[in-house]
Amino acid sequence: MPAVSQFISFHRLAPEVHLCLFGIIIMIADPFVSAARQRLLGWLAFAGTLFALLGVHTASRHLGPAYDNLISTDSFSIFVHVIVIIAAALAILGSIDYLERQRIQRGEYYALILFAAAGMGILAGANELVTAFIGLEMSSIATYVLVGFRRRSLASNEASLKYFLLGSFATAFFLYGIAMIYGVTGTTRIDAVQAALEPYVEAGGQVPTLAVLGMGLILVGLGFKVVIAPFQVYGPDVYEGAPTPVTALLASGPKVATFALMIRVFYVAFAPAQGLWYWLICVLAVLTMVVGNFAALVQTNVKRMLAYSSIAHAGYILVAFAASTPLGVAAVLFYLTAYVFMKVGAFLVVAHLGQLDEKRLLIQDYAGLGSTQPMVAACFSLFLFSLLGLPATGGFLGKFFAFQVGLEVGRRSLVLLVVIAAINSVIGAYYYLRVIITMYFQEPSADYTPTPVAPSVTFALVIAALGTLYLGILPSRVFELAKTAADSLFPH
Repeated sequence: MPAVSQFISFHRLAPEVHLCLFGIIIMIADPFVSAARQRLLGWLAFAGTLFALLGVHTASRHLGPAYDNLISTDSFSIFVHVIVIIAAALAILGSIDYLERQRIQRGEYYALILFAAAGMGILAGANELVTAFIGLEMSSIATYVLVGFRRRSLASNEASLKYFLLGSFATAFFLYGIAMIYGVTGTTRIDAVQAALEPYVEAGGQVPTLAVLGMGLILVGLGFKVVIAPFQVYGPDVYEGAPTPVTALLASGPKVATFALMIRVFYVAFAPAQGLWYWLICVLAVLTMVVGNFAALVQTNVKRMLAYSSIAHAGYILVAFAASTPLGVAAVLFYLTAYVFMKVGAFLVVAHLGQLDEKRLLIQDYAGLGSTQPMVAACFSLFLFSLLGLPATGGFLGKFFAFQVGLEVGRRSLVLLVVIAAINSVIGAYYYLRVIITMYFQEPSADYTPTPVAPSVTFALVIAALGTLYLGILPSRVFELAKTAADSLFPH
């Protein structure tokens, strides 16, 4: 029986097994592949993400706890796995031609993306805080290296060092929080922490001060990873200095996986302290939206603008998070799905247009793009409209569901939060529309030479565009899956 149990546990980790296996194969094959054929390793990595999706299907047929309940393979975990793997697949497709143009084509780059995605998968299913820490570090260490992959670029080196140092501090906060929770409850299992804290509340008392402090430290550590204010300071510099396909991955995959962990930790482990963390989340949501949007208003660099935009979107997601209901979780998951398609797609357009050494990153460099490269401009406009929240796009329904959930809860503070979010969405229209106006209503510079779009980039942009439109026009199927995923967190 133990052997059978371990075999089933192995199936429940099938996505991570496939991702790591393909990463190892790429690392072994790298020295034997000539420089002219290194791009083949990128396609091998993309195949690895497809096999990982098959692994998700395998895991979905063996739902349940794995490895002594350290990992929970449930509908919630399955849903998040799919989003994370799609983000990794699109980043790989956008990287194949990019690395060729930047003359940094290396097999280990693709292996690191696969290892990072495996770490994000562990975050999605972790039912134990130390296991979550291992997933967090798997993802973080790989991305630290990826951010500095343009070794000849000072900006890339600076971004990697800054990300590593501040990421290490955030990890320390997370670990200290885990230690304090263990000190109070005697366990690090997420469901067991809830069971240990409930008696305090049921007896009419308060959650112990040490547990509250541990909860706060864990929020600081995870807040850094999802880039919410006031822990966002490193974000724009790291996003700007990293290779743009890596920025696409950073702005999507880790954010999705860490939000998934936050949901599991706060909705399950810290459910007895919901009255405390609700107000904290509301304050952080307002701060994040205001900082992200107002900072984006003054940016002239497209990568920095999109970086601050991603901060603002984290604030919108926190609005649904604060609802503290299963429907709020479903809204968060739907928003994250739409966010991956539109944000990765936008950054891949920036990666394509940046040309050698990413010299074309100013908004003015996009002048006349509508006439010189109409299909690229159309895709970029679609992603920007979706980020803005225009109807018939995934971004619109992501915001609609998030705001609707907040209004349905009926709490006055949450209604006010929705109003603030709506005002911030209007403010965000300025910097998105400024780019679109530049593309279609200004003449291109005389020295601009359009770069042909590589097949891999075209493939990635088509997937991102179709995903954005599908979620905006036919959202019901995905939202139903998100509700099923949310319900799996609340079995009782």
